[in-house]
Amino acid sequence: MRKQLLGACGFTALVIAGVTPAWAQAGGETEIVVTGSLIAGTPEDAALPVDVIGAEELAKQGNPSTLELIKALPSSSASLGDANQFDSRSQGAEGIATVNLRGLSPQRTLVLLNSKRLATSGNGVPAVDINLLPQAALARVEVLKDGAAATYGSEAIAGVVNFITRTNQNGFQGGANYRFVDGSDGDVDISLSFGHTSDNFRFLVAAGFQKRGQLMVKDRDWAVKPYAENPQGGWTGGGNPGNFLYLGITPTGPGAITAPAADASCVPLGGFIGQDNRCYNNYSVYDNLVELEKRGQAFMDVEVDLSPSTTFQVTALYGATRVPHYLTSPSYLLTQPPSPASAAGTPYAALAGFLASGFYVPNENPGLVAYRAANPGQPAGLGALFPTLLYRPYLLGGNPSTLNDAEEPGSARGMRKSESTRITAELRGKLGDELNWNANFTYHNYYRYIDGYDSFGDRVQRALLGFGGPNCTGTTPGANGCLWLNPFGNAIASNPATGQTNTQNNGPANSAALTDWFFVRSATGVTTDLIVGEVSLSGGTGFSLPGGEVQFGIGGQYRDMSQRGLYYANNNLVTTPCRETPINGNTNPAACSGGRPATGALGFLGTNNSYDLSGNVWAVYGEMQLPILDTLNVQLAARYENYGGATGSTFDPQIRARWQVTDWLAIRGGFGTTFRAPPLNITAAGSVTSLQIIDTAFRPVDVFGNPNLTPESSKNYGAGILFNAGGFTASLDYYRYDLEDVLVADPLIAMVNTLFPSTGGNTCATNTALAARFTFSTGPCTATTARTAISRVSTRWQNGASITSEGIDAVVGYRSNDLLGPDSRFGIGANVSYALQNAISDIFVEGTLVQRGYDGVGLLNYQTTLYPVPEWKGQAYLELGFGPVDARLTATYIDGLYDQRADVTTAGIFGPNPSLGGARVTNGANIGSFTTADFTIQWALTDRFTLSGSVYNIFDQDPPFAREDYNYEPFVGNPLGRNFKIGVSARF
Repeated sequence: MRKQLLGACGFTALVIAGVTPAWAQAGGETEIVVTGSLIAGTPEDAALPVDVIGAEELAKQGNPSTLELIKALPSSSASLGDANQFDSRSQGAEGIATVNLRGLSPQRTLVLLNSKRLATSGNGVPAVDINLLPQAALARVEVLKDGAAATYGSEAIAGVVNFITRTNQNGFQGGANYRFVDGSDGDVDISLSFGHTSDNFRFLVAAGFQKRGQLMVKDRDWAVKPYAENPQGGWTGGGNPGNFLYLGITPTGPGAITAPAADASCVPLGGFIGQDNRCYNNYSVYDNLVELEKRGQAFMDVEVDLSPSTTFQVTALYGATRVPHYLTSPSYLLTQPPSPASAAGTPYAALAGFLASGFYVPNENPGLVAYRAANPGQPAGLGALFPTLLYRPYLLGGNPSTLNDAEEPGSARGMRKSESTRITAELRGKLGDELNWNANFTYHNYYRYIDGYDSFGDRVQRALLGFGGPNCTGTTPGANGCLWLNPFGNAIASNPATGQTNTQNNGPANSAALTDWFFVRSATGVTTDLIVGEVSLSGGTGFSLPGGEVQFGIGGQYRDMSQRGLYYANNNLVTTPCRETPINGNTNPAACSGGRPATGALGFLGTNNSYDLSGNVWAVYGEMQLPILDTLNVQLAARYENYGGATGSTFDPQIRARWQVTDWLAIRGGFGTTFRAPPLNITAAGSVTSLQIIDTAFRPVDVFGNPNLTPESSKNYGAGILFNAGGFTASLDYYRYDLEDVLVADPLIAMVNTLFPSTGGNTCATNTALAARFTFSTGPCTATTARTAISRVSTRWQNGASITSEGIDAVVGYRSNDLLGPDSRFGIGANVSYALQNAISDIFVEGTLVQRGYDGVGLLNYQTTLYPVPEWKGQAYLELGFGPVDARLTATYIDGLYDQRADVTTAGIFGPNPSLGGARVTNGANIGSFTTADFTIQWALTDRFTLSGSVYNIFDQDPPFAREDYNYEPFVGNPLGRNFKIGVSARF
């Protein structure tokens, strides 16, 4: 295969991979199909901005993982792959990695394996999981930085990433790498493959295993900060020890006789009591910065020549990922008050009116008895109340069910797993000397399972009344198998995450048996199937232009997509529709206790209906390569796709051209339209629930689908200049994407800020339809309702905006194999992406303007419809080689971001903080840039064995501070610090 593939298509691999492209050479060139084209040809005539990253070049960088490779691309921003459970776009996605070209969303980047489609992962942001691709078999990765709907169809708006496996291996090839990470067991990567090639038969089998070591938040000092430095850094006012008030008889009847106050165990256990007398707990110390991940892939590729002109090929891929114990807070905030039914049949039924406001603790509760004994002067009365949104069963003392774990005591657990099974079959051949035909079939099944634990709120209330536990009988609290739940900090001996001892530990401890009764598994399984059938014909037309024969490609494709989501019993609205279902078996959603809607029994995590969705699309497409002159080539392409129903059809044309002005200068440019059809999971009428932070506390947010969604579309423009002379190469490319009818979910914080502006009261009276999207702990919204009373929000998908993204890619490089003497290798280069614009238009919800249009370049874009896109991102490298040794130094720069929440100084997280006496916390508005340096050295011991060693983040740079839960932005920074890798590879 000719080595000038990149020369025609783009130069980014010069920097990423350190490869020098050749330009047009005379004669004997192998024709290949480049990503973005249907026609095999010699690549010097192509007009495609394609970057190519080869396996040999990746080895010079220390064999980065697929995720590390993608995150390092200057053209990629905000790719999913690191632990980030507090961002709604990555919740439940632990163990999954995605590609996000231009920061336009992973859903707008099409990912292919050997130029064929892959099923999406089925999580909240459906995109291809690159972690389960066959890393042990990869030959190269081709990145098309332009829209390609005319060639590939939906999703190819920002570009295409095509992972291509080896086809010419003979014998065994293997490798093993180990990464040393402080505070972690480290990372492991093992691969083994065997290939055989003969005249009419070829096969390759490959297997890989990777393990990513767990890294906890508490193992990085920068990841945990005091409340006064970052109130958003994992701190919550709804914790345990928590905040409660006393109840008694008032002039108007039973009610509160004190304001909410902090539990006396707050500070001894590591909490913070603000000047508003609220206790704040830190939950992030129980979480991971990097989850323990174990994954493997097995790949087979068999190709047989059935005749001199016909070849049959079949491939099979299986991949699986396990996150065996995803870690999270010991328990979650209770966002639903208990139902009146939770007090039925108890001596406290007459006080059920209190339950509309929170969780009631009677005077007889042993925890309250002990609290009064240790803290004299507490008022007498009818008991205590833990207000909704200010209480959870466990936090600083850990979860009793996991306290005996030697490594992560007290954290709540969950599990994530993914399984991917893919089969392709292809029959191809030639008709005469000019025409190539192809018929292929792809089947891909991707299964995703996630689970976690949450509290049945009504069972918590039963336990607070002394009627907890699976063996409870009778009507006497704390007797006949009935157990008490102690909600006070005096149940806690120490903080297992920090080691702090509780001086107020005089109350009864809570048991694992009681915990297991109300703290139950919430589980979801999603199965995504993709079936693709395709036929195509390409070759010469017999018609010639001055530059050569006109080439063509035509084809048709059929895709069938289906997705089935199964919600298990505890989080399924059919089996558990009401708050009281776990205590009285009521499964009638129209008759839930207290007249409340059927929102399920879990206190925090969402409850939903299972679903079964399907759709199909057929398409026809064509392409022509027009060699207008020897130095001028034009590509014309078009595609028609029909989805039927509300989605309808689209037609997308494209034109590209490349002009070889001189031997050392070329110009290329193009224009085309692209589109993205609505994913199946957002066109269903049901909802999924995400957990999103509003000010200082997380709230459940229901995201509803919309059956009336239509495809979003884009007009893509590009132009570039390419230079090549005497080992020096450079390119300068301009790109622009104009997206319309963009598929977006309603922006949460914009909705909140519109209903509760920074000055004046709420706008519920004038924005009644918007207010109806909110649920409040105090009932329907009135003039006195505060934003702190928000307990749940409903959002939905819409075709709601337009986006304009434009920028410049610049690459420069120089290579020589004799500059430093014979048997020497020298290379130097830089690759930079500069974002000029990433602007979104106004967004309306229920007819109300909630988010004004703005340019998001260089902004954090927290909880908006845009991802963070730094203004500058780039890499530079220096490479030296002498004899069997090659060394490479790489520097990576990611520009800083501005947190636009700081624009509001009268409210919000940068406004006056009542817990700090009205003082404002101003740090974190500007998130610093992130610069790292890496070094890799390779030593070829023989022609079969190679050793390698790498140092990443040589200067041990911490990620820049951000006002987020982990005190950094996971989409941009890296939490590992300085780390080391050693590796060995062999061929035999």
